[in-house]
Amino acid sequence: MRRCARPRHVEEAVTCADKPAAVLPRHAVASEALVHRRRPMLRRSVKSARFRVHSAMHVKNSIYLVLLVGLAGCATLPANGPTRGQIEKSVQKAESDLPIQLVQIENVADVPVSATVAPFASTLLEPPPLPTDMVGAGDVLDVNIYETGVTLFSSGGASGMTGQVAASPGVQVQKLPPIRVDDNGYITLPYAERLYVEGHTVREVEAMVRASLQGMSQNPQVLITLSQSITNSIIVGGEIAKPGRLVLQTNRERLSDVIALAGGYRGDTKDLLARVFRRDNMTDVRLNDLVDNPSLDMRISPGDRLMILDDPRTYSVLGASGRVAQIPFNRSSVSLAEAIATAGGVNPDIGNPAAIFLFRYVKDEQGKEIPIVYHLNMMKAGTYFLAQRFVMKDQDVLYFGNAAANRPGKLAQLVSQLFTPLMTVTNAVRILQNN
Repeated sequence: MRRCARPRHVEEAVTCADKPAAVLPRHAVASEALVHRRRPMLRRSVKSARFRVHSAMHVKNSIYLVLLVGLAGCATLPANGPTRGQIEKSVQKAESDLPIQLVQIENVADVPVSATVAPFASTLLEPPPLPTDMVGAGDVLDVNIYETGVTLFSSGGASGMTGQVAASPGVQVQKLPPIRVDDNGYITLPYAERLYVEGHTVREVEAMVRASLQGMSQNPQVLITLSQSITNSIIVGGEIAKPGRLVLQTNRERLSDVIALAGGYRGDTKDLLARVFRRDNMTDVRLNDLVDNPSLDMRISPGDRLMILDDPRTYSVLGASGRVAQIPFNRSSVSLAEAIATAGGVNPDIGNPAAIFLFRYVKDEQGKEIPIVYHLNMMKAGTYFLAQRFVMKDQDVLYFGNAAANRPGKLAQLVSQLFTPLMTVTNAVRILQNN
């Protein structure tokens, strides 16, 4: 008779149970029967233990692999923009065809000066005053001729003395039919030569007509008025109550006067832009700026074209801010501090208060646009005062830099997102096996 020693492991117990038994006592036979009944359960326990060991090793190796790959490629992790250091390096390595200037805002002298008027607009705002009785192509003239003594245009001479002039003791006045200045600037009068009148005032045209009638009429006096004035008018259009042609009665009309004479504007003043075309030049004036800066109320000259445009000003917010959006100006002037507050400030989870950047195109003396990046460190108390003096412009880009310490946290978040489903499945299998 051979008896198995007390098994130290489950595998030994199974092996011992599989061996043929010799003649055993009654209590040994009962123990052998118990082992035979528990044999399937022992085998399942062995398989389950091996599965758990292999699963744990597999998960452990996978975690190591992902951590190694993530640490080697932290730069490829998802991000909503560059950090402060990345922006400064990219500015230093800017290409020659797009040179970028980086300006550190550290004192009042570094804050850019707000220029509301274009460089070429100074000559447009106050041009030399022009007379408003100039005659030009398309104008219609009313001509009245006064004669004494021997008359040339009297009705009596025209009806009863053909080919002769009439004599009248009193003053005779003859109103000629309306005379239009042709496209070449000429007018034609009876008994007078063809006269070039474009660019002359009404008084000068009267002298020209009187000189042409000398020798045919005794001391003629000429009075001319503008019946329809095209030369001394402007064209008004856009967001205006009464668009069309507006005749200037004086040479002292200004932009606000013309808008009022045209019935006023339509819309919100903070979104309206007055664009004045004068020959080959153009200038823009915000209607809201007229209230804050009366010197922008430019003089309007004959021949100008005025357009009132609905052109709301906006700035874009990007990066690690409270919100990413395109935000309109809520009034004529918005400071950088107000823009940061409107954007929700720096995101406390991923943003870096020391990395506030503003991207803007600035025109130099030659009118060429230069890209400039302004950097503000909001970790310094003085920067908050400088931000109140910094005036935002249309199409500015306000960027909130990412904190460099965010990348390890994003890596841990990525690993958690990858392995949470696997751990959930593993726990579920374990619960089923235990049941």
